[in-house]
This record gives sequence, C-alpha cells and structure tokens, in this order.
Amino acid sequence: MRATRCNYLLFDLGNTLMHARGDWEEIHSRGDQALTQDLSRYNVNLDSRIFRERLHAYYLQRDKDYQETTYHFVLDELLSEMGYGEVPDTIVRSALDSMYSITQTNWMVESDTLETISQLHVLGYRLGILSNAGDDQDVQQLVRGFGLDLFFDFILTSAKCFYRKPHPRAFELALAHWNAPPQEAVMIGDSLEADIQGAQNSKLRNVWIKRRALYSEEQLQKIHPEFTIQQLTELPAILANLTVIRQ
Repeated sequence: MRATRCNYLLFDLGNTLMHARGDWEEIHSRGDQALTQDLSRYNVNLDSRIFRERLHAYYLQRDKDYQETTYHFVLDELLSEMGYGEVPDTIVRSALDSMYSITQTNWMVESDTLETISQLHVLGYRLGILSNAGDDQDVQQLVRGFGLDLFFDFILTSAKCFYRKPHPRAFELALAHWNAPPQEAVMIGDSLEADIQGAQNSKLRNVWIKRRALYSEEQLQKIHPEFTIQQLTELPAILANLTVIRQ
C-alpha cells in the first residue's frame, strides 16, 4: 500500500468560482423581456410574467427530484400549451440566447479564481466543473468568457447530464470523464446540500467555501464539511495534505 494525493478536483461554478454583481430581480426582469421580445419577431407572443411563473414551478420540481429538464424544454412546453405547436428549436434557442445576453452580464469571476486554478493546474491537479444549471450553452459561454476553460478538462452541467447535485449519478458522470475513483477526488463548492452532502454520499472528499454560501442552521447541524475555507487561495495548502491509500 502507498499514499498518494487526491489528484481530481471538481469545482462548483456559481458562488464558488464566480458570483453575482447585484440583485437578480431586475436582471431577470430585463432578461425575460428580452426573451419575449425575441419571440415576438417570429409572431410568438408570450407574457414574460407567465414565463417566470413557469420557471418557478420548474425550480420547485427540480429541487425535489434532482432532475434537470432544462430551460429549453420548459419554454418549448409552455409555447406548445399556448397553441403554438412545435416551435422550431432555432427560435427557442434564439429567445434563450437573448435572455442570457442579459443575465450573463450579472456574473463576475471571483478575484482569486484565476490565481488559484492556475496554481493548481501547474501543480498537476486535474480540474473539472460540475454545475447545477438549466442551460448548458449558457454555462459554457460564461466559462469561456472568463477565460477559465483552458484549465478544465470538462465542464459538466445538470442540463447536459440530466442529474442535479446532490444526485449520485451527477458525481458518477463527472468522475467518468477521468475514469477516477471517488476516493481520489475532491468536491469544492458553496452548497452544503448539493456540493458537500452530495460529495459525501458519493464518497468524495469535500471542501466547503463559505464566503457566499446560503445555508440554514438546520443544514449546518446535519451536514459537516470535511474542510471549510473562506477564500479559494486557502485550497492548495489543504489539498497538499489530502492523501488516499492505494493498494
């Protein structure tokens, strides 16, 4: 038997590597309006409030079953129910892109993200992103826009793989990119339930980044992270002391 370090690092995205500039309510309102205006170019009339109400129902459902049906499916289904039949995917995609052109402006990369992942990359760690998100293309564009994609072997979203953290299948599919055992991987994220409990249930090591975490006292009493940090720059020192025993 020999001890080796945990070489595989899975990062959450929102509130871990990036964060919102400001309040989402006004941004979502503008984004929804951009979406409905885009649809109107194709003679598809949709009240932005109805679209937002349908999204809220979708959020509640995916938080129960940890399955991601995607924004594309939600919008397509809503338009079908409204009598528009089979709206071409290109039109649905165009409308979503108009919305994301607004919402993406509210995200900014954390000040210590590039420094930390660059250091980890140089040290030889394998990096991946596992993100709960309703649209894969939106996430891919954000990561590329921040110039982070060069450091990561893959960016896996729940929109792409169907399963949301903390569902074990989401972690299995992420680790399959490396053919890596869970004991040699570390999950780094802000959500106690999705990232930390999900990782623990799937036998991954875990690091909770607390600075932007939203959590309840009840969650904190039930879920105990292996490590807790306030800044990403604390991560390399923790990882240097994480080992796994191989036979």
